[in-house]
Amino acid sequence: MEKQATRFGEDFCLTLITDDAVLAAHADGAGVNRIGIDLEYVGKAERQTSQDARLSRHNWDDLSRISKCLSRADLFVRINPIHAGTEAEIETVLELGAKVLMLPNFRSAGEAGTFVRAVRGRARVSVLVEMAPAVVRIREILDVPGIDEVMIGLNDLHLQCGVANHFEVLGSPLVDMLASEVLRKGLPLSIGGVGRVGDTAQPIPTDLVYAQYPRLRATGAWLARSFANTALPPGDFQSSILALRNRLSEWASSPAEDLERARVELSRHAAQWRPALSRASHSIA
Repeated sequence: MEKQATRFGEDFCLTLITDDAVLAAHADGAGVNRIGIDLEYVGKAERQTSQDARLSRHNWDDLSRISKCLSRADLFVRINPIHAGTEAEIETVLELGAKVLMLPNFRSAGEAGTFVRAVRGRARVSVLVEMAPAVVRIREILDVPGIDEVMIGLNDLHLQCGVANHFEVLGSPLVDMLASEVLRKGLPLSIGGVGRVGDTAQPIPTDLVYAQYPRLRATGAWLARSFANTALPPGDFQSSILALRNRLSEWASSPAEDLERARVELSRHAAQWRPALSRASHSIA
């Protein structure tokens, strides 16, 4: 058990979304597991119109440039929700070398199945559970053959639930339930995102967020945009990733009562914070 806790941070799957080739190269050298782009735009601005979401307009050229920077990390793409061009979109990203594909903004097992069939085992399939209908139908969705992993998207989910912010969702029984269902199926689980160790610019102490991953037995997350500072030398990026992994392992070695105390404290902070519209570094989903 102690050995597993020690490896928790080391084995934790970190994903960076960027169209910046310099940042991608830094992240690849620092041991970030997945690096890639966000193609999602269909319906996203309408859903998250008042929020600081990842409203990216990445494109095929970005994917091609990022792929050339990677020697260790897997090339990642979040595609659009299921639409008329889904199959063509999937074929293009696969031709450009994508190894992990994520489906966002879906509501049913049928949509997840359409995605799996279009990928046809040629890349790892990740589904982003972020819509209320998908939460209600989580068991049917998890029964779809060919889903390799699940991510809980906190940003859309907090909008769907009508609560103040995504941290409130992270500390809630709703995420506990989703995590339990995913783990019961034996699938890897990722949740939201993580910022830098000791980043005082964040509205919630980053350490309280870290504690939720071993508590929920989640093994992956986005890198928050607080990491996206290309002015930092590569060594600083690498040391930040190492510090993050080490702190995750320390929390994984903590007793359950300490993890629960961190959840309670996270929820207390979340109840007091109301996000401003322009705080780009705070978005973790």
